[in-house]
Amino acid sequence: MSAPHPRSVLAFDVGRRRIGLAGCDPLGLTVTRLTAVARSSFSADLNVIQPLISSRRVQLLVVGLPLDASGAPTSQARHCRRYGEQLRAATGLPLVWVNEHSSSWAAAERHGLAGDRSGALDSAAAALLLEQWLREGPEPTAPPCCR
Repeated sequence: MSAPHPRSVLAFDVGRRRIGLAGCDPLGLTVTRLTAVARSSFSADLNVIQPLISSRRVQLLVVGLPLDASGAPTSQARHCRRYGEQLRAATGLPLVWVNEHSSSWAAAERHGLAGDRSGALDSAAAALLLEQWLREGPEPTAPPCCR
């Protein structure tokens, strides 16, 4: 896979209690951890996320999919996929998936956030997902209905 072309992107580490967020500048040079969103209803989540999308001029969404060690979807991956599809439908933005196997563990190790419950770990994991996407892609493809 080749690196994707730069643009403003918002990455999501979707959990049951919080959504970790990270964004990058339009050139894809700087990844910034953003304040995590405390989960509520999807519409309440969107009321927090939509202004970020507008103010950061986001052009693409990256959502982590927690796959197991063999690459198979976990029950949390199915939850993340549903949430990502809702985001795509609500925002009209293209969406890509990144395997987030062990991203929370890696973020905790890198940033000394083991046991964090503030949301900092969730957003650090989202930043790792975004860094991975900036290195590896994939570029988004048209949804199945539009190919």
